[in-house]
Amino acid sequence: MSTTPIALVQMRSGIDPVRNIDDAAAMIREAAANGARFIATPETTHLVQRDTDALADIIKTPDIVPALVRFADLADELDIDLLIGSLALMGDQGRAVNRSVLFGPDGAVKATYDKIHMFDVSLGAGENYRESATYQPGEQAVVVEVGDLKLGLSICYDVRFAALYRRLAQAGALVMTVPSAFTQPTGRAHWETLLRARAIETGSYVLAPAQGGKHEDGRKTWGHSMVIGPWGDVLAHLDHDEPGMLYAEIDPAKALKARERIPALTGDREFEGP
Repeated sequence: MSTTPIALVQMRSGIDPVRNIDDAAAMIREAAANGARFIATPETTHLVQRDTDALADIIKTPDIVPALVRFADLADELDIDLLIGSLALMGDQGRAVNRSVLFGPDGAVKATYDKIHMFDVSLGAGENYRESATYQPGEQAVVVEVGDLKLGLSICYDVRFAALYRRLAQAGALVMTVPSAFTQPTGRAHWETLLRARAIETGSYVLAPAQGGKHEDGRKTWGHSMVIGPWGDVLAHLDHDEPGMLYAEIDPAKALKARERIPALTGDREFEGP
């Protein structure tokens, strides 16, 4: 196995999909020029829009969304594996889905993942979120090969549900992707702790590209994109919420070694109660 140079893109997406796609494309190009072979963007790369009516007006079926064509062409041109952390798309059941899309170096879609856990929370001070009112939850966990890496796909609020990552790791994933748009209160309190916990529990790398700052729709996100190693160490991070890029090298052998040292993934036991 060889190491893979990766890059995470931190954004501050707004309400104009064309501008957001242009911003993402420019940063992806820069990351590829700097040697990254796997590049990941944050949740809702092409649109951060809290107004559900405005969101519904913009969402199109997946086969005509310009973002999909643009990013597919970009992956092909740059000869990279490109994970668009998520896009708001119209699903098969006539409801929106929050979907990660992985493009291979030939521009073909390697895998998609629809966010399973919906962000339905009330943080106080009038900050309320009901993601399930807009999005259809996903039902399928996804593991996909990217060169020497096996990725387990997830999105943002999924990170609070450890069982998902255990299932992904037991299915062979050595790298967990967590593209996010964390709120500032929860990001300040929980972001790093949750990411490191998922890495430690599963002996996996965790890649977490994030949205950051105050968005056009009024939402404020935490930023602070991170790469966590399989021993729970912070390998790289942005200490701010401004747009930017984060680089690291991923060595799958180190994840395998961490699992040899602490074989928690094979230590399940049946128990009774409560």
